[in-house]
Amino acid sequence: MSAMRDELLQRAHDAVAMAQAAGADDVVASAGWGRSLEFAWRDDKVEKVQENTSKAIRVALYVDGKFSSHGTNDLAPERLRHFIGQAVELTRALEPDPYRLITPSELYEGRSDVDLDLVDKDLTADAEGAMTRDERLDWIRRLHDAAHADDCVISSTSGMMDSHGISARVSSNGFAGDMERTSVWFGAECTIQDGEKRPEAYRWVGGLHRDGLQTPEEVGAECLRRALTRRGQHKVTSRKATMVVDPEAGAGLIGRIFGALSAGSIQQKRSFLAGKLGERIGSEGLTLIDDPFIVRGMGSRWWDGEGIASKRMPVVENGVLSNYYVDTYYGRKLGWEPTTGGASNIVFAHGDKDKTGITKDVGDGIYVTSWLGGNANSTTGDYSFGIRGHLIENGELGEPISEMNVTGNYLDLLTKLTMVGNDPVPWSAFRCPTLVFEGIDFSGL
Repeated sequence: MSAMRDELLQRAHDAVAMAQAAGADDVVASAGWGRSLEFAWRDDKVEKVQENTSKAIRVALYVDGKFSSHGTNDLAPERLRHFIGQAVELTRALEPDPYRLITPSELYEGRSDVDLDLVDKDLTADAEGAMTRDERLDWIRRLHDAAHADDCVISSTSGMMDSHGISARVSSNGFAGDMERTSVWFGAECTIQDGEKRPEAYRWVGGLHRDGLQTPEEVGAECLRRALTRRGQHKVTSRKATMVVDPEAGAGLIGRIFGALSAGSIQQKRSFLAGKLGERIGSEGLTLIDDPFIVRGMGSRWWDGEGIASKRMPVVENGVLSNYYVDTYYGRKLGWEPTTGGASNIVFAHGDKDKTGITKDVGDGIYVTSWLGGNANSTTGDYSFGIRGHLIENGELGEPISEMNVTGNYLDLLTKLTMVGNDPVPWSAFRCPTLVFEGIDFSGL
């Protein structure tokens, strides 16, 4: 797709020139192309086949101390010139914002050229050997059959989604670059009979490349296994217990603190982590690194949404808060140097055991496999989540439980982290392993 990359980069250059000719002081233009395919199979037949292709351009305009952003799918040169000209005039009518300036050019410097391997040619439309429609249908049929391989299954649905996208970004103060990536996700959901109850489960995996992922049969079988383990689930009494969090559930728990790490939340007084830089916010076992250079990483990148050159950044080191996510806009408001506006790949410092070994060490507690609603307040740090999981008894997963709540405050929770596993979810940008927290309040019967 080198021709498409060249075309998008040229269109972005042209859009910058059009905006400057119309009177913009500074401009950032982003041109993008994307293609996605989705297939679904439900109870022995194809349920959905959908393909989407799009091409668009967006311009961020800085005019007389004022700012606006506009996008269009109409890329015909004369109509685009007219669109941008009108956008510049509309921007003149806005109120000035002295903090809204183009990214300083020095923040573009030092861009890495490491090969991140973001493209699987089998998922592109024009490559020799690209995945065909029949191959995709066979993929989801095999998923379905594996998830439906028990007489107690009432219904199952399998699906596959893959995408291919290219983007180009050009600024009036020297930035120019393009990025291409693919992705694929596939999985199954099933419902089983359990007396009067209908337990459900799902299993989805994904990545930028197909190779290295589990097979359709493995994913479908895991979906069914999860559903079968939920037979007989029930409520248990309230208690204070050790909480072991499955790697797939960990992102939903720890990921909630990242909203409070943004400069925007801090400036707007919506962060329970404001004023905590350099202070301990968790146990020594908590180390989080933002690493944009993981090969084939879902969040890997050479620059962020503002064009700031990517850098590996410690977020929390041995429980001490090391950095906030600071974009240029809120950085100016706070008088802080920018770091980056948002997370790439989040990597945990690992322990030496997986969830099986950790469960044996814990002995007794509650193993959380998923969250059932709830909320977290980024201003106070208070949280309350419904849980689904299992009792841990004598180092083994026991009876399934549901309809319990776990409540508390993150500043207390993070200090109770006692063990970190070595089994992060490989297909997630948030690479969370098994986590263990001591003395957590669970409410039930």
